[in-house]
Amino acid sequence: MNSIVLMKKRISIDSSEVLFDAQITPEDFKDQWEIRHSKWDITDGWLTGENPGNWPGMAILKKDFPGNIMVDFEAQTIMPSSHDINVMWNGEWLYDSDQRGVAYVAGLQGWWTGKVGIEKSNDYRFMAGTPLFDFNPYKIYRIQAGSIDGHCFIVADGKLLLEAMDPDPIDNQKFTKVGFEAYCSNIRIRKIAIRQIHWEPVEMKYEPEFPSEH
Repeated sequence: MNSIVLMKKRISIDSSEVLFDAQITPEDFKDQWEIRHSKWDITDGWLTGENPGNWPGMAILKKDFPGNIMVDFEAQTIMPSSHDINVMWNGEWLYDSDQRGVAYVAGLQGWWTGKVGIEKSNDYRFMAGTPLFDFNPYKIYRIQAGSIDGHCFIVADGKLLLEAMDPDPIDNQKFTKVGFEAYCSNIRIRKIAIRQIHWEPVEMKYEPEFPSEH
């Protein structure tokens, strides 16, 4: 899918500049990533995360990615784990308290009841979710998640699953971290690309479906 159509916006994937796109080696992983409250490594070309606890277990890129960002990747749960493939952007890690601070987080089969969801930490007053996605454990999904000035979205296998508009958008020049999260789950991720979103406004209107007498 070369475009993502949101409410009043169209994202051109081909025109969105690639900021990160590399096959991660074990050496690169040690240099480029930091790990929080979980175990992550590179196994057979996959970034593999294991976290048995009910908290965010994260692998976070050390590089900063400011602006309107989309994270594009393939992922699956690892047996017997059956839930929570999560991604963070426009984020931060609070080293004083050793926890995630301000960030957008989106994921599949999470929020304890199997939802697709989007949330803003760390006050969680902006949250959106739906149980309507038919998630298949152990299937490899291509996931695309990001935001345009607080207009957040998550796509799986070319289908827009959820979008929501944050009325108080994160300052994406100040909060610039991207990472992946296992939440009481065991997941693996590959083919990671981080893009600066290129988008165009779209006029939304209906074409008449029946004649009018007016």
